[in-house]
Amino acid sequence: MLKVADTTLVAETARSRGSEGMSIVFEDRPSDSPLVERIWQSRCEHAGSFLSVALSRWQLVAWNAHGKTYFTVRGPETKATTMHCPVHEEYVGILLTPGTFMPHLPSGNLVDNTLTLPDATSKTFWLNGSDWQFPGYENADTFVARLVREGLLVREPVVDDALQGHVRALSARTIERRFLRATGLTQGAVRQIERARYAITLLQQGTSILDTVVQAGYYDQPHLTRSLRYFVGQTPTQISGNSTGEQLSFLYKTPPACCVHNELVG
Repeated sequence: MLKVADTTLVAETARSRGSEGMSIVFEDRPSDSPLVERIWQSRCEHAGSFLSVALSRWQLVAWNAHGKTYFTVRGPETKATTMHCPVHEEYVGILLTPGTFMPHLPSGNLVDNTLTLPDATSKTFWLNGSDWQFPGYENADTFVARLVREGLLVREPVVDDALQGHVRALSARTIERRFLRATGLTQGAVRQIERARYAITLLQQGTSILDTVVQAGYYDQPHLTRSLRYFVGQTPTQISGNSTGEQLSFLYKTPPACCVHNELVG
């Protein structure tokens, strides 16, 4: 699985560290849809591996391998995993905004999991009883718009409000139930993931480890280290020092508003 960065890439886009010879060609762009955070495409020119960093959002991914195209719904990832990037495989991804999901699919079953939809023809796949053309990098917004029109892609506003700390006229139990239905995760889990991703951007931009502890809202340096080992697969020193090791997946710059909560990561 490949992930992406904002207009300033946080991860390397050329040679990966520790995966000698691996090269990922990557491109991303904004979307017209408020339900989509980013549209991306990538290609592996040389086989290798990289660390897929934990991610709290859903992704819709069309990918081509050996001349055959597949469409996969990818749920949130709750920990770092090592992924393989086969040579010449191509990916087009739609990264959804927090709380955007497909209501006909059970969110809980997609946590740390993927669902590959069945093919209809060589150019289409089956979704909710209809055949759909595989989305491309240029027409992904049209694909998303059709999903929205047919009620197959929706956004739960409670999720964003809860992450931003906005008070709603709902009970805590109702908010957590709706949050869990949309994301498959608890509020605490999402905040921990987003905080770790924010800490990566700080470290890779040259922020010191101690300043990262403060800015990302960790108790202390050991707390930061435990979090990054679990969600990222590397220590703060490895990330900030560009030391040899597996390349990290591409990252968005996560705003700190949803992340600075002192919740201890186990």
